[in-house]
Amino acid sequence: MKNKWFLLPCIMVLAACSGTKKNSPVIGAGKTVDPYHYSSTKAVTYSKAAVASAHPLASQVGVAIMQKGGNAFDAMIATQLALAVVYPGAGNIGGGGFLMARQTNGHLIALDYREMAPGKASRDMYLDKNGNPVSGLSESGHLSAGVPGTVAGLFATLSYAKLSFKELIQPAINLAEFGFVITAHEASGLNNARAAFIQYSANPGAFVKNAPWKAGDTLIQPDLAATLKRIRDNGAKGFYEGQTATMIVQEMQYGKGMISYDDLRNYKAIERPPVEFSYRGYNVISFPPPSSGGLLLAQMLKIIEKFPVTNYGFQTPRSVQLMVEAERRAYADRAQHMGDPDFWKVPQQTLLSEAYLAERMKDYDSAKASSSSNIQAGQIHESPQTTHISIVDEAGNMVAVTTTLNDSYGSKTVVGGAGFILNDEMDDFSIKPGVPNMYGAVGGEANAIAAGKRMLSSMTPTLVIKDNKPFMVVGTPGGTTIPTSVFQSIVNVIDFNMNAADAVNKPKFHHQWLPDNVMVENNFAAATKTALEKMGYTIVPIGGIGRTELIKILPDGSRETAADSRGDDSVAGY
Repeated sequence: MKNKWFLLPCIMVLAACSGTKKNSPVIGAGKTVDPYHYSSTKAVTYSKAAVASAHPLASQVGVAIMQKGGNAFDAMIATQLALAVVYPGAGNIGGGGFLMARQTNGHLIALDYREMAPGKASRDMYLDKNGNPVSGLSESGHLSAGVPGTVAGLFATLSYAKLSFKELIQPAINLAEFGFVITAHEASGLNNARAAFIQYSANPGAFVKNAPWKAGDTLIQPDLAATLKRIRDNGAKGFYEGQTATMIVQEMQYGKGMISYDDLRNYKAIERPPVEFSYRGYNVISFPPPSSGGLLLAQMLKIIEKFPVTNYGFQTPRSVQLMVEAERRAYADRAQHMGDPDFWKVPQQTLLSEAYLAERMKDYDSAKASSSSNIQAGQIHESPQTTHISIVDEAGNMVAVTTTLNDSYGSKTVVGGAGFILNDEMDDFSIKPGVPNMYGAVGGEANAIAAGKRMLSSMTPTLVIKDNKPFMVVGTPGGTTIPTSVFQSIVNVIDFNMNAADAVNKPKFHHQWLPDNVMVENNFAAATKTALEKMGYTIVPIGGIGRTELIKILPDGSRETAADSRGDDSVAGY
């Protein structure tokens, strides 16, 4: 049955990538719960190149592009565009993201194409006349959308690629125009969002039909196909100007949103200096502000580096308690000190200094829980729905890309006639000091709303180098749980010597300072939960944390690849 479901999309992908070698990409085998569920709890090893993404069709597109002669950057562009079609809950052209990459010559690229606040945005735009937040205003609908950056990011990436953009976008056009068969999980997502699509869109288009969606239905998106063709034919201007821009602005006018022609025309992707640091002899490279992810990851890893974590054991009370306390302190700093560096001076050097981190752990007690009410941001005096792609090509180029619409299906606003969903990233600003966003994260002046500002993110696309050679590409969706999931995945590999699949699929936990509780997945060790509760921690069970994509380069150069079994995620390679 699996081959029956997979046949049509596979034909479309291979047709779009005509010229590929005869040995077609291999997709990691796994569950057969629904047609596309190729996720596996076992690592799949490829000799030359690999892609891990949130959808098997997208992963296959990326590998087919590399087999055609493209590199990891080509594969990233094609995979991201395919995700915009086959994974509408998070894959996007209406959102934004970060690319963290390393070329074979060691050159690092940190490309910021995060969404921006529209030019008409203001600090108190989500507050009522009494200064109180208006429920839901920053989370759904037209006013919650920031200026999209994904398309600008793809064209900024193109300068590192080898193939033409027309070749890279064609698989996505084919998948939108001719359709693909959806899984039970995808059908459920569309059905759950149906009422919101209707409420917040002038024309929800292909995402809404009279009968409920079910596994085996074909999702055809003609409006999105037409939008992708305009981008193919006119480049970035095919999105930020002309007919598509007009459709976005008209949608804004329909729902009293703020994105204007000038906002779209003036959007630019920006290269930034990456966050680099060492951890137990490995060089870790991650994304800088306006992501909090790289700094949080660096703080957490540098804090625990002073302790013999391997000797403590995997997810024993002692190792988890230490990691939770590192997470608590890092997230307290996030709330106070991190924001868009073009608007706020982020004290990065101090946040990562040995002396500062030692001071942050001065009150650490291995026998009991700290209290977030007693732990604030350090004093400094100094002038889930997202998606991730991990790629390593034959030459050793490494690409980690995390993009987002924020909530699942973003703002739930479909651009009428254009067929894509806009983000709801404005909720990632601090709409009022001390007021949590949808992920419970609080913030202050550093992340206050301002026109043209990029909202603070948790996305953490990360590379790990060993002896100046590629070792790991990792990242995940999950809102504020992203940095802690990447943190634990790296610790699982380096400290606990896990393979890629175990590092991704073992139970995760999360603490973010406020609220003061430890989230743990349902399959987390009962004995450790009990021990933590006796220390004074409040444990909150949760169904799943993140959907991590990880590639580990083995000593023989092969690519050990794992996609998260928590979703329809998939690996492909050759």
